[in-house]
Amino acid sequence: MLWVAIIGLVMTVLAVALAGRRVQFLYKLATVGPPAPERVEYARANAGEELKAQLVEVFGQKKLLKWTPSGVAHFFVMWAFFILLTVYIEAYGAIIQGAITGRPDFHIPIIGQWAVLGFLQDFIAVACLLGLVAFAVIRLKNSPKTLGRRSRFSGSHLGGAWLVLFMIFNIIWTLFLARGAAAANGNLPYSSGAFASLALGEVLPASGLLEEIALLLHIGFMLVFLVIVVNSKHLHIFTAPLNVLFSRRPDGLGAATEMRVDGKPVDFEDEDLDPERLGRGKIADTTWKGFLDFYSCTECGRCQSQCPAWNTDKPLSPKMLILDQRDHAFQVAPYLLAAANGVEHKDTDVLALLEKPLVGEDGVIHPDVLWSCTNCGACVEQCPVDIEHIDHILDMRRYQVMVESSFPSEAGVMVKNLENKGNPWGMSEMKRADWIEELDFEVEIVEDKMPEGTEYLFWVGCAGALEDRAKRTTKAVAELLHIAGVKFAVLGPMEACSGDPARRLGMEYLFNMLAQQNIETLNEAGVKKIVATCPHCFNTLANEYPQLGGTYEVVHHTQLLAKLVDEGLLTPVTPIEEKITYHDPCFLGRHNKVYSQPRDIMAKVPGVQAQEMHRHKDRGFCCGAGGARMWMEERIGKRINTERVDEALTTNPDTVSTACPFCMVMLGDAINEKKNSGEAKESLEVVDVAQLLIKSVKGAS
Repeated sequence: MLWVAIIGLVMTVLAVALAGRRVQFLYKLATVGPPAPERVEYARANAGEELKAQLVEVFGQKKLLKWTPSGVAHFFVMWAFFILLTVYIEAYGAIIQGAITGRPDFHIPIIGQWAVLGFLQDFIAVACLLGLVAFAVIRLKNSPKTLGRRSRFSGSHLGGAWLVLFMIFNIIWTLFLARGAAAANGNLPYSSGAFASLALGEVLPASGLLEEIALLLHIGFMLVFLVIVVNSKHLHIFTAPLNVLFSRRPDGLGAATEMRVDGKPVDFEDEDLDPERLGRGKIADTTWKGFLDFYSCTECGRCQSQCPAWNTDKPLSPKMLILDQRDHAFQVAPYLLAAANGVEHKDTDVLALLEKPLVGEDGVIHPDVLWSCTNCGACVEQCPVDIEHIDHILDMRRYQVMVESSFPSEAGVMVKNLENKGNPWGMSEMKRADWIEELDFEVEIVEDKMPEGTEYLFWVGCAGALEDRAKRTTKAVAELLHIAGVKFAVLGPMEACSGDPARRLGMEYLFNMLAQQNIETLNEAGVKKIVATCPHCFNTLANEYPQLGGTYEVVHHTQLLAKLVDEGLLTPVTPIEEKITYHDPCFLGRHNKVYSQPRDIMAKVPGVQAQEMHRHKDRGFCCGAGGARMWMEERIGKRINTERVDEALTTNPDTVSTACPFCMVMLGDAINEKKNSGEAKESLEVVDVAQLLIKSVKGAS
């Protein structure tokens, strides 16, 4: 056994040295960029929450199990890595003990002969084999050669995936060979429980040489696999837990990340601020958390399969957005690492790559990729390793907008309107209160302070005050609050855009200007509680204003109305005998997890037959308006709102309901096109949930 121990030791030292060198390279590369101290601070301050995330997402595989067949297969393969660590302890122990005593019958102290452990080892190994078969079937069934871009593996590095499956298969069959040979020689620590190993021991010959060769093969395949893992996409085995640990809670959605320079929030009044440092213009501007995203991508394509842009034939694939940056980072790594050490790199090929812009016609990321994103969050929601694709897109947009002044021309009109008039349409602020004149009761407008006894400030929003279809929702909500006896007031002309379109476009300076103006107004008025009808305003006020010192209790109108119905302050009585399908607004649903309240309201309205679309709740499909896309033309592929309405029409609805003014506009436009072509009935319309509720409530009076 001495020769086995020597060979095993040499193989281990070589493999660990190679893997360690690669890990050192990856660490140095990840830390060439700016720091991200807020990630560490949050993880440290919220240790309990982070522990829960590790248990639920990493060990419990929560996100993967949403995709049941592949999720179950991955669950067993992953747990095989954990449980079979005990087998490697036994294998190395057997080699060392065999070299010393001549008897490789080592067992782990205390638990090493426990039949339950032997059973778990064999069970998880068999389950792992079945998982490998499932993975192979899934990959063949979803092959890009057959499905093209409809395959979630389109664009993935397929050869590496098959190599890893082959290597895991080799690890498992050599495991059983080694354990079976040990059982045949009487060296297996278990007399029962290890059902597969003991069964193999019955048919294999009692041969010490076979056991020694099998042990070396098993350890050898494991060590080769280790080296492959740290040089491939399967690096996620080690980096995914770290990426989950340092990801934003609850899930990277809600607020957009603050723009930072050298780890600190940007101060636009700082005279020494270098404008070239705004956003991400080159790969070296990526923080170590961004590199963790690169390293953790499994290329599974779940993000791609859910992306509304990709599903409507646009060039954006969230997966390839990450992979293209990762591949570029590896290509220019020699220069980045040399520059970090103060050394000038002489490799002309690498230097040529450095001239390639991060975003551009000939860049790493094509502008059409960057501007196709609606910020819907489907990619972040589905990613099993918590990659934050939207953060990457926003950082690149910030550089393009504020440094390069390069963005779709239509968005420039929206920016000018926000700068000059405080709303995307460029209408006079005095028109913000016109909708009040159409009501038969008084709505108080804040002049200085919130009127005494007022509970909520009703944040009407630009669309709710100025867009005709959205004004119907505004009036319905105001009337419902009035009926329920909820005292509220509005800002009227003092209200400006929340800043969401500017921030999602990448114009962070304009967002800061609008947000600080609104925060000053709200604070001076003494506002504590806000109700908003627009999910974009709701998300910005609730999640992003605290970044700038504006902290309020913010609710969406569906949340407040559902509460008032439950409390009996609003009573829907008049039946609405219609089949209604509900569209989840992305910034209400995925970004803020408000799924139940709009549906609860509809469920309380007599006569309503609710019919879910195929893609709903956390898998809901975007209307196409988010990420400032509301103010940009959609010139590539199928229109996203048309795709969503096509899906709605499969339910044969009488009405499409939603809870967002942007969604109402986008879906309404697509439905009108369908009516003109005869594909939708003339009576079909899009309404807000509040409009359904007021129709039922008012009929009872």
